[in-house]
Amino acid sequence: MSDERQYDVIVIGAGSTGENVADRAVKGGLSAVVVEADLVGGDCSYWACMPSKALLRPGQVLAAARRVAGARSAVSGELDAAAVLDRRDRFTSGWDDASQVGWLDGAGIDLVRGHGRLAGERRVEVGTGSGTVVLRARHAVCVATGSAPALPPVPGLADARPWTTKEATSAGEPPRRLVVLGGGVAGCELSQAWGSLGTEVVLLEMADRLLPAYEPVAGELLAASMRASGIDVRTGVRATAAERRPDGTAVVHLEGGATAEGDELLVAAGRRPRTDDVGLGTVGLRPGTWIEVDDTMAATGVPGGWLYAAGDVNHRVLLTHQGKYQARVCGDAIVARANGTLRADPWGPHAATADHRAVPQVVFTDPEVAAVGLNESQAEAAGMRVRAVDHALGNVAGAALHADGYQGHARLVVDEERRVVVGATFVGPDAGELLHAATIAVVGEVPLERLWHAVPSYPTLGEIWLRLLESYGL
Repeated sequence: MSDERQYDVIVIGAGSTGENVADRAVKGGLSAVVVEADLVGGDCSYWACMPSKALLRPGQVLAAARRVAGARSAVSGELDAAAVLDRRDRFTSGWDDASQVGWLDGAGIDLVRGHGRLAGERRVEVGTGSGTVVLRARHAVCVATGSAPALPPVPGLADARPWTTKEATSAGEPPRRLVVLGGGVAGCELSQAWGSLGTEVVLLEMADRLLPAYEPVAGELLAASMRASGIDVRTGVRATAAERRPDGTAVVHLEGGATAEGDELLVAAGRRPRTDDVGLGTVGLRPGTWIEVDDTMAATGVPGGWLYAAGDVNHRVLLTHQGKYQARVCGDAIVARANGTLRADPWGPHAATADHRAVPQVVFTDPEVAAVGLNESQAEAAGMRVRAVDHALGNVAGAALHADGYQGHARLVVDEERRVVVGATFVGPDAGELLHAATIAVVGEVPLERLWHAVPSYPTLGEIWLRLLESYGL
């Protein structure tokens, strides 16, 4: 049996992005429904941001205490793995989405449980346990189905029963040995998380450094810290095959004949769009591909301005907070189009301009890596005449007080033509707390001469801003 319902806006996917699209639409006076086949709240709540940070935090607290004389002598023993995992489970609500469903209800957003697929213009069909629900949109449909872990084409890898980030953030106990394939953000964070709980970790990255998308100093300092903690970090290595032996051991074979063995193998080597079965073919798009959008989040390959895609699925920026930002823009743009008041100019209310120029991200490792905007090579590739300004983060009073022997680094990338900061990177314990000031400087295009008058409090880590501007020559 089937029934048919009509709304102003239909959102396929009730992760953090989809929730926010619907919320903004409802706040703008439109009716909205979200369709979800899994848990409301999506990956961030249950298999990514929240559980991974919950796993990382206890080890970071312990390391922070050990870096301060007086506190160091009061710390004995190791982490209680069972207690850490129990705390993680509380942050995921035991993988129960009742509270998130309650939030939707309180926000005035309807929910249809089941697998949603586009079925032509402004039409979505949802397969439920009791039949098919047909949804029709007066104004817009937004695809917010996110991304899933991708397996690189390594012979035998799929048959080796690898963990993805989903299994790595929800495992019930630490493995004795873990091989991690991929030295990007997820690979580094989860290597440290499980390493802090006593797992022997081998981290493999085919680039010549960890975090290859960041300034080189970030990967260098992080690798040194990981090795000091006992993690076997191998960069510049390429996997040629993988297998799961009869005794359960996972083995990764490397170029040159070396191997890495573990009780579990985590693949953290990229993402793919969840668009294989959302009906893209019914609207002229190719299934299994990323959905290209303009800055209002409207799909560029579909005429009529009714189809939108926000979050990971459009492949602009695969970050939760950026997906939420896109969702706010998207929901507001849908309302504005319905009202005839759309303003899609850069930095306007209906354009996700920050996706191109001011994306902030914190890698929650020890040391933390925080960056926003363009790194030096990206800025040069964009045709800018830039100057990189560096300063040791440990050489400010706030850092010395924060931890004995504080090790860290800071870099600003300055557009010399406009004399504004276009990128910043901070590496060090709790360096993420420096990032929002840098984000404001980049988004606001604040001239260096005006930044000079933003006096940092003493003694804080923020004093690094003064030292960087002095190093520039102000």
